[in-house]
Amino acid sequence: MKNKMTNPFEQVAGYKEIREEIEVLSKYGDDFTSQRGNVNATVDRYHPKRLNFQVSEIFTETALAKTFRLVPENGYLPPFQAGQYINLFVETQGVRSSRPYSIASAPNQRAYYDLTVKAVPDGFVSSHLLEDVKVGDHLSSTGPMGGFFHNPLSHANEVVYLAGGSGITPMMSMIREVTDRGLKRQMHLFYGSRNPDDIIYKQELERLAEMHKNLTVDFVISEPEDDYQGLTGFINGKLLQERLGDLSKKTFFLCGPEAMYKFCRKELEGLGLRRKQIRVEVFGPPGDVTAQPGWPEGLTADMTFQVKVSDSRTLEVSAGEPLMNGLERMNLELPAACRSGECSYCRVKLKSGKVFHAPGTKLRKSDLQFGFIHPCMAYPLGDLEILL
Repeated sequence: MKNKMTNPFEQVAGYKEIREEIEVLSKYGDDFTSQRGNVNATVDRYHPKRLNFQVSEIFTETALAKTFRLVPENGYLPPFQAGQYINLFVETQGVRSSRPYSIASAPNQRAYYDLTVKAVPDGFVSSHLLEDVKVGDHLSSTGPMGGFFHNPLSHANEVVYLAGGSGITPMMSMIREVTDRGLKRQMHLFYGSRNPDDIIYKQELERLAEMHKNLTVDFVISEPEDDYQGLTGFINGKLLQERLGDLSKKTFFLCGPEAMYKFCRKELEGLGLRRKQIRVEVFGPPGDVTAQPGWPEGLTADMTFQVKVSDSRTLEVSAGEPLMNGLERMNLELPAACRSGECSYCRVKLKSGKVFHAPGTKLRKSDLQFGFIHPCMAYPLGDLEILL
Protein backbone atom coordinates (compact mmCIF):
# COMPACT_ATOMS: atom_id res chain seq x y z
CA MET A 1 0.00 0.00 0.00
CA LYS A 2 1.17 3.48 -0.79
CA ASN A 3 1.66 5.86 2.11
CA LYS A 4 -0.90 8.61 2.13
CA MET A 5 0.84 11.92 1.42
CA THR A 6 0.40 14.58 4.06
CA ASN A 7 0.13 18.30 3.48
CA PRO A 8 3.28 19.92 4.97
CA PHE A 9 1.33 23.12 5.62
CA GLU A 10 -0.72 21.27 8.23
CA GLN A 11 2.35 21.44 10.46
CA VAL A 12 2.25 25.27 10.43
CA ALA A 13 0.57 26.79 13.50
CA GLY A 14 -2.73 28.42 12.54
CA TYR A 15 -3.03 26.67 9.15
CA LYS A 16 -6.12 24.70 10.16
CA GLU A 17 -7.90 27.83 11.38
CA ILE A 18 -7.09 29.69 8.17
CA ARG A 19 -8.44 26.81 6.07
CA GLU A 20 -11.63 26.76 8.10
CA GLU A 21 -12.05 30.50 7.63
CA ILE A 22 -11.51 30.18 3.87
CA GLU A 23 -14.22 27.52 3.70
CA VAL A 24 -16.65 29.75 5.59
CA LEU A 25 -15.85 32.74 3.38
CA SER A 26 -16.22 30.69 0.21
CA LYS A 27 -19.73 29.82 1.32
CA TYR A 28 -20.90 33.08 2.84
CA GLY A 29 -18.41 35.70 1.62
CA ASP A 30 -18.76 38.18 -1.23
CA ASP A 31 -18.33 37.13 -4.84
CA PHE A 32 -16.34 39.86 -6.58
CA THR A 33 -16.69 38.57 -10.13
CA SER A 34 -19.50 41.08 -10.73
CA GLN A 35 -17.01 43.87 -10.02
CA ARG A 36 -14.52 42.78 -12.68
CA GLY A 37 -13.13 45.80 -14.51
CA ASN A 38 -14.08 48.19 -11.72
CA VAL A 39 -10.70 48.10 -10.00
CA ASN A 40 -10.43 51.66 -8.72
CA ALA A 41 -13.85 51.68 -7.09
CA THR A 42 -13.22 48.30 -5.47
CA VAL A 43 -9.81 49.35 -4.10
CA ASP A 44 -11.26 52.61 -2.76
CA ARG A 45 -14.06 50.67 -1.09
CA TYR A 46 -11.65 48.57 0.93
CA HIS A 47 -8.77 51.06 1.25
CA PRO A 48 -10.37 54.51 1.23
CA LYS A 49 -8.29 57.65 1.55
CA ARG A 50 -11.03 59.29 3.62
CA LEU A 51 -13.95 58.10 5.71
CA ASN A 52 -16.81 60.39 6.72
CA PHE A 53 -18.72 59.68 9.93
CA GLN A 54 -21.54 60.93 12.05
CA VAL A 55 -21.32 60.56 15.82
CA SER A 56 -24.32 58.38 16.70
CA GLU A 57 -23.68 57.80 20.43
CA ILE A 58 -21.25 58.88 23.14
CA PHE A 59 -20.62 56.65 26.16
CA THR A 60 -18.95 57.86 29.35
CA GLU A 61 -16.41 55.20 30.34
CA THR A 62 -14.66 56.95 33.25
CA ALA A 63 -14.34 60.50 34.52
CA LEU A 64 -11.55 61.00 31.96
CA ALA A 65 -12.63 58.81 29.04
CA LYS A 66 -15.49 58.59 26.55
CA THR A 67 -16.32 56.25 23.69
CA PHE A 68 -17.50 57.80 20.42
CA ARG A 69 -19.58 55.55 18.17
CA LEU A 70 -19.04 56.58 14.58
CA VAL A 71 -21.44 55.46 11.83
CA PRO A 72 -20.57 55.88 8.14
CA GLU A 73 -22.28 58.59 6.16
CA ASN A 74 -22.29 56.41 3.03
CA GLY A 75 -23.55 53.30 4.83
CA TYR A 76 -20.34 51.31 4.49
CA LEU A 77 -17.14 50.85 6.49
CA PRO A 78 -14.06 48.97 5.23
CA PRO A 79 -12.85 45.82 7.01
CA PHE A 80 -10.00 46.00 9.49
CA GLN A 81 -7.88 43.79 11.71
CA ALA A 82 -8.55 43.90 15.45
CA GLY A 83 -5.84 46.22 16.82
CA GLN A 84 -5.64 48.60 13.86
CA TYR A 85 -6.31 52.35 14.05
CA ILE A 86 -7.67 55.25 12.03
CA ASN A 87 -6.22 58.75 11.93
CA LEU A 88 -9.01 61.11 12.97
CA PHE A 89 -9.10 64.63 11.52
CA VAL A 90 -10.52 67.48 13.59
CA GLU A 91 -10.62 71.25 13.37
CA THR A 92 -10.55 73.33 16.54
CA GLN A 93 -9.45 76.87 17.36
CA GLY A 94 -8.91 77.48 13.67
CA VAL A 95 -6.35 74.67 13.38
CA ARG A 96 -6.92 71.46 11.47
CA SER A 97 -5.05 68.56 13.03
CA SER A 98 -5.24 64.79 13.39
CA ARG A 99 -4.57 62.02 15.89
CA PRO A 100 -4.48 58.22 15.53
CA TYR A 101 -7.04 56.30 17.59
CA SER A 102 -7.35 52.52 17.76
CA ILE A 103 -10.70 51.04 16.80
CA ALA A 104 -12.08 49.50 19.99
CA SER A 105 -15.05 47.70 18.45
CA ALA A 106 -14.77 44.19 17.03
CA PRO A 107 -13.99 43.75 13.32
CA ASN A 108 -16.66 41.09 12.86
CA GLN A 109 -19.26 43.86 12.72
CA ARG A 110 -18.88 47.00 10.60
CA ALA A 111 -22.04 48.97 11.30
CA TYR A 112 -19.85 51.40 13.27
CA TYR A 113 -16.39 52.04 14.66
CA ASP A 114 -15.97 52.75 18.37
CA LEU A 115 -13.15 55.10 19.38
CA THR A 116 -12.37 55.54 23.06
CA VAL A 117 -10.61 58.80 23.91
CA LYS A 118 -8.96 59.54 27.25
CA ALA A 119 -8.07 63.04 28.45
CA VAL A 120 -4.42 63.98 27.97
CA PRO A 121 -2.86 66.85 29.96
CA ASP A 122 -2.87 69.87 27.64
CA GLY A 123 -4.24 67.58 24.92
CA PHE A 124 -5.15 69.73 21.95
CA VAL A 125 -7.28 67.17 20.10
CA SER A 126 -8.45 65.02 23.03
CA SER A 127 -9.78 68.08 24.86
CA HIS A 128 -11.77 69.10 21.79
CA LEU A 129 -13.26 65.63 21.36
CA LEU A 130 -14.17 65.20 25.03
CA GLU A 131 -15.49 68.70 25.63
CA ASP A 132 -16.92 69.89 22.31
CA VAL A 133 -18.01 66.96 20.12
CA LYS A 134 -21.68 66.03 20.44
CA VAL A 135 -24.03 63.37 19.05
CA GLY A 136 -24.85 64.28 15.45
CA ASP A 137 -21.49 65.94 14.74
CA HIS A 138 -19.48 64.96 11.68
CA LEU A 139 -15.89 63.68 11.67
CA SER A 140 -13.52 62.29 9.05
CA SER A 141 -10.53 59.97 9.10
CA THR A 142 -8.20 57.84 7.07
CA GLY A 143 -9.03 54.22 6.43
CA PRO A 144 -7.86 51.56 8.93
CA MET A 145 -4.14 50.87 9.06
CA GLY A 146 -1.35 49.58 11.29
CA GLY A 147 0.40 46.28 11.97
CA PHE A 148 -0.58 45.80 15.62
CA PHE A 149 -2.79 42.72 15.27
CA HIS A 150 -2.67 38.97 15.82
CA ASN A 151 -1.49 36.91 12.86
CA PRO A 152 -2.36 33.24 13.48
CA LEU A 153 0.40 32.09 11.12
CA SER A 154 3.24 33.84 12.94
CA HIS A 155 1.96 34.59 16.45
CA ALA A 156 1.30 32.15 19.26
CA ASN A 157 -2.22 31.04 20.10
CA GLU A 158 -1.50 32.04 23.71
CA VAL A 159 -1.42 35.83 23.86
CA VAL A 160 -0.67 38.23 26.70
CA TYR A 161 -1.93 41.81 26.57
CA LEU A 162 -0.09 44.49 28.56
CA ALA A 163 -2.18 47.66 28.55
CA GLY A 164 -2.08 50.98 30.33
CA GLY A 165 -4.65 53.78 30.21
CA SER A 166 -6.23 54.15 26.77
CA GLY A 167 -3.72 51.56 25.50
CA ILE A 168 -6.48 49.07 26.30
CA THR A 169 -8.40 50.06 23.13
CA PRO A 170 -6.63 47.87 20.53
CA MET A 171 -6.63 44.96 22.99
CA MET A 172 -10.34 45.47 23.57
CA SER A 173 -11.00 45.02 19.87
CA MET A 174 -8.97 41.79 19.90
CA ILE A 175 -10.75 40.50 23.00
CA ARG A 176 -14.19 41.33 21.61
CA GLU A 177 -13.40 39.58 18.34
CA VAL A 178 -12.24 36.38 20.08
CA THR A 179 -15.19 36.25 22.47
CA ASP A 180 -17.75 37.25 19.83
CA ARG A 181 -16.57 34.63 17.34
CA GLY A 182 -15.80 31.90 19.85
CA LEU A 183 -12.16 31.61 18.76
CA LYS A 184 -9.92 29.22 20.69
CA ARG A 185 -7.19 31.78 21.38
CA GLN A 186 -6.00 31.89 25.01
CA MET A 187 -5.82 35.47 26.33
CA HIS A 188 -4.40 36.98 29.51
CA LEU A 189 -4.83 40.73 30.02
CA PHE A 190 -2.75 42.79 32.44
CA TYR A 191 -4.28 46.25 32.62
CA GLY A 192 -2.41 48.91 34.58
CA SER A 193 -4.23 51.94 36.02
CA ARG A 194 -3.54 54.48 38.74
CA ASN A 195 -6.73 53.62 40.63
CA PRO A 196 -9.80 51.42 40.06
CA ASP A 197 -11.88 54.39 38.89
CA ASP A 198 -9.51 54.85 35.93
CA ILE A 199 -10.16 51.36 34.50
CA ILE A 200 -11.84 51.66 31.11
CA TYR A 201 -14.32 48.87 30.20
CA LYS A 202 -14.00 47.43 33.73
CA GLN A 203 -17.47 45.89 33.97
CA GLU A 204 -17.38 44.49 30.44
CA LEU A 205 -13.95 42.94 30.98
CA GLU A 206 -15.06 41.33 34.23
CA ARG A 207 -18.19 39.98 32.56
CA LEU A 208 -16.27 38.58 29.58
CA ALA A 209 -13.67 36.94 31.83
CA GLU A 210 -16.46 35.29 33.82
CA MET A 211 -18.19 34.02 30.66
CA HIS A 212 -15.13 32.87 28.71
CA LYS A 213 -12.57 30.45 30.14
CA ASN A 214 -9.97 31.49 27.57
CA LEU A 215 -9.83 35.05 28.97
CA THR A 216 -8.07 35.99 32.21
CA VAL A 217 -8.05 39.62 33.36
CA ASP A 218 -5.69 41.10 35.95
CA PHE A 219 -6.10 44.74 36.93
CA VAL A 220 -2.87 46.19 38.35
CA ILE A 221 -3.28 49.40 40.39
CA SER A 222 -0.25 51.64 40.90
CA GLU A 223 -1.77 54.08 43.44
CA PRO A 224 -4.27 52.01 45.46
CA GLU A 225 -6.19 52.94 48.56
CA ASP A 226 -5.04 51.23 51.76
CA ASP A 227 -7.93 48.75 51.69
CA TYR A 228 -7.53 47.70 48.03
CA GLN A 229 -7.42 43.89 47.74
CA GLY A 230 -6.22 43.38 44.16
CA LEU A 231 -2.84 43.42 42.43
CA THR A 232 -0.82 46.58 43.04
CA GLY A 233 2.37 48.19 41.78
CA PHE A 234 3.57 47.88 38.20
CA ILE A 235 3.39 45.22 35.51
CA ASN A 236 6.89 43.81 35.93
CA GLY A 237 8.75 40.65 35.04
CA LYS A 238 8.23 39.06 38.43
CA LEU A 239 4.45 39.47 38.21
CA LEU A 240 4.35 38.06 34.68
CA GLN A 241 6.34 34.98 35.63
CA GLU A 242 4.20 34.37 38.72
CA ARG A 243 0.93 34.65 36.82
CA LEU A 244 1.92 33.10 33.47
CA GLY A 245 4.50 30.40 34.17
CA ASP A 246 6.22 29.29 30.97
CA LEU A 247 6.61 32.29 28.64
CA SER A 248 8.31 30.57 25.71
CA LYS A 249 5.12 29.85 23.74
CA LYS A 250 3.33 33.18 24.22
CA THR A 251 3.08 36.35 22.15
CA PHE A 252 2.99 39.65 24.04
CA PHE A 253 1.12 42.77 22.90
CA LEU A 254 2.12 46.02 24.60
CA CYS A 255 0.35 49.39 24.37
CA GLY A 256 0.21 52.25 26.87
CA PRO A 257 1.66 55.60 27.91
CA GLU A 258 5.29 56.34 27.14
CA ALA A 259 6.53 55.69 30.70
CA MET A 260 4.71 52.34 30.90
CA TYR A 261 5.89 51.33 27.44
CA LYS A 262 9.54 51.94 28.31
CA PHE A 263 9.26 50.16 31.66
CA CYS A 264 7.39 47.10 30.39
CA ARG A 265 9.53 46.77 27.28
CA LYS A 266 12.63 46.54 29.45
CA GLU A 267 10.93 44.06 31.78
CA LEU A 268 9.93 41.83 28.86
CA GLU A 269 13.41 41.91 27.38
CA GLY A 270 14.79 41.00 30.82
CA LEU A 271 12.73 37.81 30.75
CA GLY A 272 14.72 36.53 27.80
CA LEU A 273 11.86 36.68 25.32
CA ARG A 274 12.66 36.51 21.64
CA ARG A 275 12.10 39.73 19.74
CA LYS A 276 9.36 38.18 17.61
CA GLN A 277 7.37 37.41 20.78
CA ILE A 278 6.87 41.12 21.55
CA ARG A 279 4.45 43.32 19.58
CA VAL A 280 4.27 47.00 20.48
CA GLU A 281 2.07 49.96 19.55
CA VAL A 282 3.14 53.53 20.34
CA PHE A 283 1.12 56.58 19.30
CA GLY A 284 2.48 60.06 19.07
CA PRO A 285 5.70 61.86 19.96
CA PRO A 286 7.39 61.63 23.39
CA GLY A 287 6.04 63.77 26.22
CA ASP A 288 9.40 65.46 26.79
CA VAL A 289 11.70 65.20 23.81
CA THR A 290 14.54 66.93 25.68
CA ALA A 291 14.81 63.86 27.93
CA GLN A 292 15.39 61.52 24.99
CA PRO A 293 18.83 60.03 24.29
CA GLY A 294 20.81 62.18 21.89
CA TRP A 295 19.05 65.47 22.58
CA PRO A 296 21.66 68.29 22.33
CA GLU A 297 22.91 69.68 25.62
CA GLY A 298 21.98 73.27 26.33
CA LEU A 299 18.99 73.27 23.96
CA THR A 300 15.77 73.92 25.90
CA ALA A 301 12.24 73.11 24.77
CA ASP A 302 11.14 76.77 24.76
CA MET A 303 13.82 77.97 22.34
CA THR A 304 12.27 79.12 19.04
CA PHE A 305 13.47 79.01 15.44
CA GLN A 306 12.32 80.23 12.03
CA VAL A 307 11.10 77.76 9.44
CA LYS A 308 10.93 78.90 5.82
CA VAL A 309 8.49 76.94 3.68
CA SER A 310 8.76 76.41 -0.09
CA ASP A 311 5.88 78.84 -0.76
CA SER A 312 7.90 81.65 0.89
CA ARG A 313 5.94 81.59 4.11
CA THR A 314 7.89 81.69 7.35
CA LEU A 315 6.71 80.40 10.69
CA GLU A 316 8.09 80.26 14.19
CA VAL A 317 8.37 76.92 15.95
CA SER A 318 9.77 75.84 19.28
CA ALA A 319 12.42 73.19 19.77
CA GLY A 320 10.24 71.17 22.13
CA GLU A 321 7.34 70.42 19.79
CA PRO A 322 7.13 68.43 16.54
CA LEU A 323 7.54 70.48 13.38
CA MET A 324 4.13 69.29 12.17
CA ASN A 325 2.37 71.12 15.02
CA GLY A 326 3.78 74.43 13.83
CA LEU A 327 2.86 73.70 10.22
CA GLU A 328 -0.72 72.92 11.22
CA ARG A 329 -1.02 76.21 13.11
CA MET A 330 -0.19 77.91 9.80
CA ASN A 331 -2.97 75.86 8.14
CA LEU A 332 -0.40 73.86 6.20
CA GLU A 333 -2.05 70.45 6.23
CA LEU A 334 0.18 67.48 5.47
CA PRO A 335 -0.90 63.91 4.75
CA ALA A 336 -0.72 62.04 8.04
CA ALA A 337 -1.67 58.70 9.49
CA CYS A 338 0.36 57.48 12.46
CA ARG A 339 1.95 60.71 13.80
CA SER A 340 4.60 58.40 15.22
CA GLY A 341 7.22 58.50 12.49
CA GLU A 342 6.31 55.14 10.99
CA CYS A 343 4.04 55.58 7.97
CA SER A 344 6.12 58.29 6.19
CA TYR A 345 2.97 59.91 4.73
CA CYS A 346 3.96 63.32 6.10
CA ARG A 347 7.57 63.36 4.98
CA VAL A 348 8.98 66.60 3.55
CA LYS A 349 12.36 67.61 2.13
CA LEU A 350 14.75 69.41 4.44
CA LYS A 351 16.61 71.93 2.28
CA SER A 352 18.69 73.47 5.06
CA GLY A 353 19.12 73.23 8.81
CA LYS A 354 19.09 70.30 11.24
CA VAL A 355 16.33 68.44 13.08
CA PHE A 356 16.23 65.87 15.87
CA HIS A 357 14.15 62.79 15.14
CA ALA A 358 12.61 61.27 18.25
CA PRO A 359 13.54 57.62 18.95
CA GLY A 360 11.34 55.17 17.08
CA THR A 361 11.13 57.25 13.90
CA LYS A 362 11.41 54.84 11.00
CA LEU A 363 13.34 56.80 8.41
CA ARG A 364 14.00 54.95 5.18
CA LYS A 365 17.54 54.70 3.88
CA SER A 366 16.44 56.76 0.88
CA ASP A 367 15.02 59.44 3.21
CA LEU A 368 18.39 59.80 4.89
CA GLN A 369 20.22 59.82 1.56
CA PHE A 370 18.06 62.50 -0.07
CA GLY A 371 17.31 64.66 2.98
CA PHE A 372 13.68 63.84 3.81
CA ILE A 373 12.31 64.14 7.35
CA HIS A 374 9.15 63.07 9.17
CA PRO A 375 7.78 66.33 10.64
CA CYS A 376 5.45 64.48 13.04
CA MET A 377 8.55 63.34 14.96
CA ALA A 378 11.09 65.97 13.85
CA TYR A 379 12.17 68.76 16.21
CA PRO A 380 14.07 71.84 14.96
CA LEU A 381 17.61 72.36 16.21
CA GLY A 382 17.93 75.71 14.47
CA ASP A 383 16.44 77.71 11.60
CA LEU A 384 15.11 75.48 8.81
CA GLU A 385 14.05 75.59 5.20
CA ILE A 386 11.71 72.85 4.00
CA LEU A 387 10.10 71.85 0.72
CA LEU A 388 6.51 70.63 0.97
